[in-house]
Amino acid sequence: MAKSNAAMKVGCFVAGVGLGAIAAMLLAPKTGEQTRKLIAKKAQEGKDYVAAKSREFKEQAEELVEKSKEVVSKQRDRLAEALEAGKEAAKSTLSR
Repeated sequence: MAKSNAAMKVGCFVAGVGLGAIAAMLLAPKTGEQTRKLIAKKAQEGKDYVAAKSREFKEQAEELVEKSKEVVSKQRDRLAEALEAGKEAAKSTLSR
């Protein structure tokens, strides 16, 4: 939940910076062509940033899935060992 909240804050910050940059460009004393080129450049940079962050989040999610699988596997093995030990203890008790 904390990572989700942090991601939301980062996303809002990036959106705010982007909107501020667009407003500054539109109000700046440049020609229309220069402004359009600047907007296109910044839009591409934003797209590249979002794509990079998406890849990063995907990689983190994949790592978490792998770690979770390992934990589940270890717990399953421990449970199987405990069950086997319980069976042996029951056999030992019953054979007395």
